[in-house]
Amino acid sequence: MAEPRSRGSGGGMMVWMERKGADCLMDLAEMINILNSRLNAEGRTVRFDMKKESMRIEQEHSGQGVTISLPELLRRFHEEGPESLDQTILAIDRGLRAMAISPHLKGKENRIFPVIRSASFPDHTSDGRKLVTRDHTAETKIFYALDLGNACRLIDDQFLAREGLDEQALIELASFNLSALPIKIKKDVVKNNAFYFIHTNDGFDASRVLNRKLVADMRAKAIGDLTVAIPHQDVLIFGDIVNAEGYDILAQMTMKFYTLGTIRITMLPFVFEKEGLEPIFIMANKRPIIGKSKD
Repeated sequence: MAEPRSRGSGGGMMVWMERKGADCLMDLAEMINILNSRLNAEGRTVRFDMKKESMRIEQEHSGQGVTISLPELLRRFHEEGPESLDQTILAIDRGLRAMAISPHLKGKENRIFPVIRSASFPDHTSDGRKLVTRDHTAETKIFYALDLGNACRLIDDQFLAREGLDEQALIELASFNLSALPIKIKKDVVKNNAFYFIHTNDGFDASRVLNRKLVADMRAKAIGDLTVAIPHQDVLIFGDIVNAEGYDILAQMTMKFYTLGTIRITMLPFVFEKEGLEPIFIMANKRPIIGKSKD
């Protein structure tokens, strides 16, 4: 399974908007026309399900592809503007291009990384292959990916066996490669609470929560409760929370970033406990309740 990567944006949609007028409202038919014109290509098939209001784009040779919720894209366009739609289309196109090739692990061992996804993310490909996963929290799950540049391929059992690599070796390689990724942190202080943002936009920002040295360094500098938010793939937010207001700010911040993400993970922030990460539920009175979420 190949996944799109949200790295930058192009100008196609912006040109369209300038022609139509910046304050126009797009309807479903216009959305379909734009998606069809930009995503239909040789070797792909496009199908519309008007009952479900969805669009399915597949690679003809493999049947792999993506299903797009048209109402969701339309909502994001109206709420976040044309740039968000442009980025989504580019990310989908890159993912489809990645599906069209058959990558190998040999010689690319240093491009294997762990990736964090929501707990509800499918652990099988559309054609039934089991993806390599590990448990993380009640809200999140760890997958493993081969970085292809503009996209990444999630690694499944069959692919692993074909490449002659066992699962434990894969996990160790991914952990080692993650620890070698550069880390740039931006700090912001609000109401005496410190927030640390990691946003390199390389597709593995959320994964850096698995970097043990990084977590140890954050623990060492924390004055209050050390928290972390993993709203989407391309941001990681550590929080040093010293008062009740800090928890309220953390909740609002996590929600805001979650709505902006291309690959969303979780709206719930976490606090570091001795036994691991525990989700935080922020109540209206700003008092945090820490504990496992209920399914």
